Amino acid sequence: MIRGWYTAASGMKAQQWRMDAVANNLANVNTNGFKKEVAAFKAFPELLVRRMEDDGVRANPFGSSDYAPVVGRLGTGVELNELYTDFEQGPLRETFSDFDFALNGKGFFVVETPWGERYTRNGAFQLGKEGFLLTNEGYPVLGENGRIRITENNFKVDQEGRIWVNAAISDDPETLVSREGNRWEDTVVLDTLRIVEFELDRYLEKQGDSLWRESATSGPAEIAEGSRRATVIQGFVEAANIDPVLEMVQMIEINRAYEANQRVIQAHDQSAGTLINQVARVGQR
Repeated sequence: MIRGWYTAASGMKAQQWRMDAVANNLANVNTNGFKKEVAAFKAFPELLVRRMEDDGVRANPFGSSDYAPVVGRLGTGVELNELYTDFEQGPLRETFSDFDFALNGKGFFVVETPWGERYTRNGAFQLGKEGFLLTNEGYPVLGENGRIRITENNFKVDQEGRIWVNAAISDDPETLVSREGNRWEDTVVLDTLRIVEFELDRYLEKQGDSLWRESATSGPAEIAEGSRRATVIQGFVEAANIDPVLEMVQMIEINRAYEANQRVIQAHDQSAGTLINQVARVGQR
């Protein structure tokens, strides 16, 4: 009977973990590049229950064997196995801003932070005072040649992540050409957005502000190349991969499962009270 209390209590604790994950997902439904969290659980070891009335022992040429009828398996509860991130592609939302970029496919932008390089799917960038491309938190976005310095209304980014600028504003004197007007035919590649991937991105560690950092399990960051490289779409951002309706349905499901486990504990408590207060009195008479 006491085992039933612990089993139901572990079920309630599991629903609390699920509720925390769903609540965090709903809180970030409007966060660009956010990836939803999913709680995964594993069961405690199960017990094999046999009927006690049958001794279940019989002789055979090799000694004895147990043939007591099996009643079934008894679960002993669950525990949180991991809280992992689902990197499913989120919907793309058009912003009409030249400084916004969306990744269509697997991969991450690389940003420079005081703690080292970090990785993000949030492509809502801005132009800093010194002309560098920055995140909303002020972290420089990195290209394959380092920080990216651009000028407003004078750059374009293609699907490969190459940053094209007017030749007249390039820092390289050899690329300067004589031209009339602001024609995009006279452009050069300034740099290429650094897009990386991981062998096991599921095990990246969240740091906050839509940033991830590599872990020993995820493996190091590798430059995405070829068909594995995500497509860059300028003027769009990737929205969170969260379906609010589905999350609300899960929240209702979690509440009902929590209440069911709560009723199990109440039933066991009533049975224990009956055993102590009534059966024990009968035995004393």
